[in-house]
Amino acid sequence: MDGRADLALCLRELTERHLRRTPAHIEQAAREIVERVVAEGDAAIVEYTRRFDCPTFEAGRLIVEPEAIQAAYDQAPDDWVGAFRRARENILAYHERQMPRSWLEDFDGMLLGERVRPVESAGVHVPGFSAPLFASVAMSVEPARAAGVDRTAVATPPRKDGTIDPLVLVAAAECGVDTVYRMAGAQAIAALAYGTEMVEPVAVVVGPGNPYVMAAKRIVYGQVGIDSLAGPSESMIIADGHADPAWVAADLICQAEHTGDNTVVLATTSEDLAAAVETAAEAQTAALARAELVSRSLADHGMIALVADLEAAAQLANDLAPEHLQLCVREPLALLHSIENAGAIFIGDLATVPLGDYAAGPSHVLPTGGAGRFSSGLSVRDFLKRSSLICATERGFTRLARDVELLAEAEGLDAHAAAVRLRRRAGFGPPPDREER
Repeated sequence: MDGRADLALCLRELTERHLRRTPAHIEQAAREIVERVVAEGDAAIVEYTRRFDCPTFEAGRLIVEPEAIQAAYDQAPDDWVGAFRRARENILAYHERQMPRSWLEDFDGMLLGERVRPVESAGVHVPGFSAPLFASVAMSVEPARAAGVDRTAVATPPRKDGTIDPLVLVAAAECGVDTVYRMAGAQAIAALAYGTEMVEPVAVVVGPGNPYVMAAKRIVYGQVGIDSLAGPSESMIIADGHADPAWVAADLICQAEHTGDNTVVLATTSEDLAAAVETAAEAQTAALARAELVSRSLADHGMIALVADLEAAAQLANDLAPEHLQLCVREPLALLHSIENAGAIFIGDLATVPLGDYAAGPSHVLPTGGAGRFSSGLSVRDFLKRSSLICATERGFTRLARDVELLAEAEGLDAHAAAVRLRRRAGFGPPPDREER
C-alpha cells in the first residue's frame, strides 16, 4: 500500500483495472461448459463436478437430501444459528421496505399504471472459495422472499468428500430455500438457466462467483435475468484527521482478506493519518490467519491517496464508484451530499463494512468494477417484473385518437392508423368528417 500515491496515479491504476475484459480463453471455456450442459444435462454437471470439486461425486446426488440438512443442524453451533436468524430477520425486514406497489390512476380519461409481480423462481449461486459463504445465501434469498418469489434454489459445490459445508446448508434451510443442488461454477449457471433432468430451471440467477461464473452469466442472460457481473471486492475509505488510524487500518484489511486481489483505497486529507494507517495495517496484518492474502491485496491493489480536501476525495469516489465506501470524517452526513457513485455507503466511524456484510439489512451483493456508476446492489427489484397498465375510457380515446392516427400515418404504418379509425367510425371519438375537412 503506497502512502505517497497521488490522486492521478490512484485513479489511473484503478480505472485500468476496471476496464480489463474477461480473457478470451475464459469466455470460450464458459461457453463450451454452457453448451455441454444444454446438450448433455446432468451427465455434464456430474463430469464437471468430479473434475473441479469432488473426484468421487456420484451421479444422482445433485439434490441435497433432507437428512443431510438435518445433519448440518447437528453440526452448527447454537449461538451461530441464533446469530444467523437475527441477521436473516434484519435482511428480510429491510427488503420488505423496498417493495414497490402496483398503481392505476386516471390521466384525463386514460387509466394508466403499473402492475408489479414477482418472478416465479430464482436461483442463487453460492461458491465455495476458501470460506463458507453462508451470508451470501441470506443476502440473495431474502430479497427474493421479500419480493414474493414462489420457488428458490441454491447451487453450491460439494467438498472433496462430497459433503456441503453445514453452515451453508443451515443457512439455506433457515431462509426457506426449496432445493439445494450440489453444483457450482459455469455448469451450475447453465443448469439453473436451461434446466436438466434433475435441475428445474429458474427465471432469475444471482450470486457471486469466479470469472467463469461471470462469463456464464453473461452467456445465459436473455434466457434468464441476472443480477450483475461482479468482480473482486472493493472498498474505499474517505477519512480526515479525526479518524482513528487503527480503525481505518482494520477496515481496509478486512476487505483485503477475501481472495488476494481485492482493491482497498484510503483517500485522506491528513498526511499524519496516512502514515499512521500504514503502520497500523502492517502490525494488524501480521497477526491474521490470512496474512498472506491480505498482504497481497494491500501490495498489489491497496492505495493511500492524499487529497487537498474532502470534495476532492468525494470526486475520486465518484470516479471510481467503489463497491463499499466509508465516510470516516467529522461530518459524514454533510459529505454524503457530494457522493454520487457507490454500491453501499457506510456513514460514520462506527459503520464498519462487516456490519453490512452480515447483519445490518441491505444486501451485500453490490456492483463492482465501476458498475456503481449505472447499477445498484441486489434488491427486491431484481426479482420483480412490471407490466404497464393502459385502459382507455371513451373520453381518453377521444382525446388521443386523431393524434395517434396522424403519428402512425407519418411512420407509414397504415394498419396502426386503421385500428384507431375503425373505432372512430363505430361512433367512438370525434367523427372523421369534422376532423378531416
